[in-house]
Amino acid sequence: MYVLDTNVLIHDPNALLNFEEHDVIIPMTVLEELDNLKSGKQAVAADCRQAIRNIDKLLGDATPKEIEKGVPIVRAEKADPLGRLLILMSTQHSETHSLPEHLNDNKIINTLAALQEKHEGYEIILVSKDINMRLKARGFGVEAQDYHNDQLLDDIDLLPKGYHEFPNSFWDTIEKVETVQREGVTEHILRREGALAQLHINEFVIDEQGFVGRVTDLSSDQIVIRDLHQHDLMDEEVWGLVPRDIYQALALNLLLDPEVHLVNLTGSAGSGKTILALAACIEMTVASKLYKRIIATRSTQGLDEDIGFLPGTEAEKMEPWLGAIVDNLEALHEDDENMTASVDYILSKVPLHFKSMNYIRGRSFQHSLIIIDESQNLTPHQIKTIITRAGNGSKVICLGNLAQIDTPYLSSLSSGLTYMTERFKNFRHGGHIHLQGVPRSALAEYAEANL
Repeated sequence: MYVLDTNVLIHDPNALLNFEEHDVIIPMTVLEELDNLKSGKQAVAADCRQAIRNIDKLLGDATPKEIEKGVPIVRAEKADPLGRLLILMSTQHSETHSLPEHLNDNKIINTLAALQEKHEGYEIILVSKDINMRLKARGFGVEAQDYHNDQLLDDIDLLPKGYHEFPNSFWDTIEKVETVQREGVTEHILRREGALAQLHINEFVIDEQGFVGRVTDLSSDQIVIRDLHQHDLMDEEVWGLVPRDIYQALALNLLLDPEVHLVNLTGSAGSGKTILALAACIEMTVASKLYKRIIATRSTQGLDEDIGFLPGTEAEKMEPWLGAIVDNLEALHEDDENMTASVDYILSKVPLHFKSMNYIRGRSFQHSLIIIDESQNLTPHQIKTIITRAGNGSKVICLGNLAQIDTPYLSSLSSGLTYMTERFKNFRHGGHIHLQGVPRSALAEYAEANL
């Protein structure tokens, strides 16, 4: 029997369906917490409402006795039910000892301890994203686990970087190659074996001799790598910005490609994620006019709360949260005679909109560039909600540092950014680059090394 904590249902409203043949128990205290959090425009409230609707749908017209006994979980019309859903109404305590009930967490743990004594033949496991609650439960004799269903990796080091680096020459590892010229583009057709078997679509191959290639097509037995010239990549100028290293050049290659509809950029602070994305977006809206507007939003604690009733437009209220966008606009024009005038001019000419995540739900953005900053703080369910807002001809750019997660109950392995990077690694129109650290101020470098 898996007993779900409130934060699991908020993290993933569809968690009820992810325990296969096992029984799923929802304590009455969890339903009360969902009820208290369901009102409002916050993302948490929307997730609570979705979880409540899922519970109601699974229970259907079952009687109270049937609910207490367990209602079969039906996942599809023609599929056989697997497992049961129970609402735990009992508030009885363990006969040996109990925790003080001034906290809802303690109420849940007390109920589970009593349930464990009542059903000795069952393995009862509490599932919670709250590490402290898991520690309390284990100390009280109740088995507890984290929710791992949306965690696709066991080690963050297994996350694709978007490129494979070969020592010396890449061609030293190749026995046979067929090279063709197609519309001025050189492509190499290779057998998909050895290290090449690990490559995914739109990943890059780089070596110490200066070769750079991008995977443009692959099958079960062969792979096609487009030959890119390193000098051309490094000399690519986008709105006055030139890449500092090959990794930034690879990121620009994906950002500027209209056939790539999703780009994930990860990396440490100062690696250039935001400024690269912003420069590419301005270039594609003002110069090439491939897109009509830029939508910028950011995930951080408090941002998905109501943006308030004080005077000011949505953009004015969002501006403090999206200061990184303005800072990078200033950096792009710091060599101008009048930087402030240049930034004001760009903001007046570039269709750049700052949006609260609350107002992205339910909308569809056509021919737009959607920048999601700090996306490591989104759950997989939340990032899916935003990405599905991309309409016809739109491109989504997710930026984040997996070493700086500020949201409770999230880790680098359960982050929505990690989830999307791993899930979309075989998507023909998606790409990912992990940026390396670039030279920063002496103060910043000393702080990172010594603090």
